[in-house]
Amino acid sequence: MTFSVSMARRALAGAAVCAVCVTTSAWAQAPSIVMSSTTSTEQSGLFAHLLPAFKKASGLDVKVVALGTGQALDMARRGDADVVFVHDQVAEEKFVADGFGLKRWPVMYNDFVLIGPKADPAGAKGKDIVAALAKLSASHTAFVSRGDKSGTHAAELRYWTMAKLADKKGSGYKECGCGMGPALNIAASAGAYVLADRATWLNFKNRADLAVLVEGDQRLFNQYGVMVVNPAKHAHVKPADAQKFVDWVTSAAGQASIADYKIGGEQLFFPNASQ
Repeated sequence: MTFSVSMARRALAGAAVCAVCVTTSAWAQAPSIVMSSTTSTEQSGLFAHLLPAFKKASGLDVKVVALGTGQALDMARRGDADVVFVHDQVAEEKFVADGFGLKRWPVMYNDFVLIGPKADPAGAKGKDIVAALAKLSASHTAFVSRGDKSGTHAAELRYWTMAKLADKKGSGYKECGCGMGPALNIAASAGAYVLADRATWLNFKNRADLAVLVEGDQRLFNQYGVMVVNPAKHAHVKPADAQKFVDWVTSAAGQASIADYKIGGEQLFFPNASQ
């Protein structure tokens, strides 16, 4: 039988289809875990730096769903994540106490900062976050709250409570129900104040006339923790693979990778798993 050009083309096409099938099958079978995490770890660029190093060490892919901390914890409660990496210690400890997480591991910290227009019409600049919020309340200056039950939102509400102004935030107070990046964009366009985690701020490009006005207050400390979802609640989760991430991110190699992540020479997160 003569092997025609058309037959050769059909053979090549068939081989290509088989190659695609094999590649697709291999991709589908690639080991992976799902991580629900706060927006700051994603929007700061940390995961783009961190996760390739983890994959090199473990062979595991990590599929990140970046949400506010409250939503990230809710996602894990539903069994839609294998591991949670967030920053609201009170909520994290409750998550474990309620049986949804096996254990909470501290990983790293940075701090919150109050951002606002450089002219600072409310006179909020300084080191005291409570005093700054009192000035914002009194002046009715525009303030953008994330309003999304995130770790940043929870911290902001704690500061208003400390200032005894939980119900007196001023007429300029608005909730956007959005992530840190969008909240910063709104503040930049409106010339408003906003509480932000320092890491997202350092990676934020659309600063307009905004600047850091309040920093250095010990109450602005921002701790991050990681937890494996309890398989007793959801049998389909992958606790062994999730624990590999926890073990790596809290190991000397993972902690060094966190410390190595910098923007403009400034370190964004400070590892403290050993504390």
